[in-house]
Amino acid sequence: MSSSVSSETHMEAGRATESDTVPGPILLLGAPGGGKGTQAKELVKIWHIPQISTGDLLRGNVAQGTNLGKMAKEIMARGELVPDSLVDEMVAARLLEPDTARGYILDGFPRTLGQAHWLDGRLGAQIESLPVVAISIQVNYNQLLRRITGRRNCPVCQTIYNIYMHPSQREGICDVEGAELVQRADDTEEVFKERMRAYEALTAPVVEHYRTQGRFAEVDGDRPIPEIAAGIVAAVERLRKAA
Repeated sequence: MSSSVSSETHMEAGRATESDTVPGPILLLGAPGGGKGTQAKELVKIWHIPQISTGDLLRGNVAQGTNLGKMAKEIMARGELVPDSLVDEMVAARLLEPDTARGYILDGFPRTLGQAHWLDGRLGAQIESLPVVAISIQVNYNQLLRRITGRRNCPVCQTIYNIYMHPSQREGICDVEGAELVQRADDTEEVFKERMRAYEALTAPVVEHYRTQGRFAEVDGDRPIPEIAAGIVAAVERLRKAA
């Protein structure tokens, strides 16, 4: 059974404030359109810990011409996927930086059960290192679908609208530039369904791994941003106290 979210949290007018808990490593899970990136930024402000994105690490290593980046660039140039082992090395190098001492937010890693075992093993070898806790942001499927398929972008100022939740004043026209709004090619129901299938297939074993060890909790992601952040803080604090 999944862990429920404790009502005990640092709240101020429905907003999470700074927490005294040492957060340690936090894995944020969430379906496409679930607000995972938004919540990662909220937690960075609350705990003053870095967000570690494997996509950012990969791009950074390639741009800086590191040895790992050169290997990744060659692999991608052949049209192949960067293997887990290379991503693991990039993550390992990033976790040695001093800003990770109190914790960090993992974004896009671990994506597979193999990566989860690798991370557990690496952290377990470090004295006083806290284990990873995984928090899943839960949003209703239909709500996710509306968030994705309803998105419209202004090609001039890049303002993002949603025809269901945040429409422009004139249908299909940007309020700022007066330009015709466009829909991204991958913001369709067909693409969304495929992304959901891939996400669920990859994530299910990772979730079960952390759930069976009592290091997993779910929060309701269909609420205002500050309330979701407060729920995540409460869940992390409860999991750390129980460990």
